[in-house]
Amino acid sequence: MQKLFVTFFYSGLLRPAPGTWGSLAGSIAGVAIYYYIGLETLFMASILLFLASISVIDSYEAKSGTHDDSSIVIDEVAGVWVAISIALSSWEQFGVDKFGWISVILAFVFFRILDITKPSIIGRLDRNLKGGLGVMSDDMVAGGFAGLITAAVVAILVKFGIIPVW
Repeated sequence: MQKLFVTFFYSGLLRPAPGTWGSLAGSIAGVAIYYYIGLETLFMASILLFLASISVIDSYEAKSGTHDDSSIVIDEVAGVWVAISIALSSWEQFGVDKFGWISVILAFVFFRILDITKPSIIGRLDRNLKGGLGVMSDDMVAGGFAGLITAAVVAILVKFGIIPVW
């Protein structure tokens, strides 16, 4: 059951690039949560997933003897949920539901870029924190930054009329 959870329904076992597969599966689930339950629920679910995952990952790592194994993608899921929830809130601010899928794609892409390259504080968190907290923290921060970058891009696209607001 732990493996099912940390691999997000085994999406982390797909090769190559298990983190990307996990992020994609998480994005699909995140959009479903947003569509059926709401934006606030998606954001709160990401926080709950973050908190719940720390001890589960600690236990999983103790059993497997590895740290941040590539099959563990629950961190990508929580991070991409943060990114999508921030990104979609920018669309709601402009009242443009019709183009929300652009935000989801941008949030996914920016999240993957930040998660892979781990610039600045994201990399420091990844290197300096151990256990489940270390596995989860860098992805949550990457998700936050990805969401903010997406929101800024959306604002620019709307400001210059590239995406119409009506």
